[in-house]
Amino acid sequence: MNAPAPHSPRETFALHGHDAAMAAFQDSRRSGRLHHTWLLHGPMGIGKATLAFHFARILLNGVDPQSPAGRRITAGTHADLMVIGRGMDERKGRLRSEIVADEVRPIQSFLRRTAAEGGWRVVIIDGAEFMNRHAANALLKLLEEPPPQAALFLVSAAPGALLPTLRSRCRALTCLPLSNDDMRQVLHEQGYATQDVDRLIEAAHGSPGRAAFLGHDRDGRVAGIVGKWLDGGASGASPGDAESIVRQDEGFALLCDLLGDGLSQRARRLAETNSLADAARVAAAHGALAALRRETERFNLDKGQAVLQAATIVSDL
Repeated sequence: MNAPAPHSPRETFALHGHDAAMAAFQDSRRSGRLHHTWLLHGPMGIGKATLAFHFARILLNGVDPQSPAGRRITAGTHADLMVIGRGMDERKGRLRSEIVADEVRPIQSFLRRTAAEGGWRVVIIDGAEFMNRHAANALLKLLEEPPPQAALFLVSAAPGALLPTLRSRCRALTCLPLSNDDMRQVLHEQGYATQDVDRLIEAAHGSPGRAAFLGHDRDGRVAGIVGKWLDGGASGASPGDAESIVRQDEGFALLCDLLGDGLSQRARRLAETNSLADAARVAAAHGALAALRRETERFNLDKGQAVLQAATIVSDL
């Protein structure tokens, strides 16, 4: 299966799911007392940033993507929209681990100036949980006296990582995973083949972002290896298995994701049947796998060896 290139939130014009969050925002806007800071939280990949851009389009009169304002939002050139997220570490070829204070401080001058188009000024912080303490404190200071006609949208998959004082200044909107019907529509719009859609829906848990990630698994090869390992075949893992995995784009990450999901489901089933000791053992393996993934990616360790270590973790169950 060749995964279609995913659309960025800025370029996604159809919104699926999140009806309750959209209704809450629209009610607040129509009341004339729109809250100045919103926290959009929920699982990764379910469209939180897409929702934030929809809110920005509403406030900046860019709902029509072909309108002048709509085209500027899509192009990233709208003068009254600032978007902050983790930058790319060019040396390591991946996103930086945190958002720093120097990336947050420009919000102050952005919000204090007159809106270029005479309306709202909007800031989106995507991955707000990655703000380090200095960045979070800098943002907190800005929120003490928010200027009029300014709206900030914090997008987070881990709101518990934010400072409690920062969370207390936000109106929280809970974003839920998409229904199967919404997922089916999203995946068809993104160009997935019909024969792939049902399999992805089952594995993606209501997250189009996760579906796009799983779409990197060519012909389900990694999923097949994971299934074999979870059925007791991990002790037979070979360097050939490891090589076939790491040759794929995102192969190691796919292995860890699918294996972790399988372990999580197994632990939950064991707990439901009161097999608590076995559930704890599987949960410990899940934690060891997560630690292996973090260390391998953080220190750029040999992924082939890490695959074999993952097999050892599972084979011990």
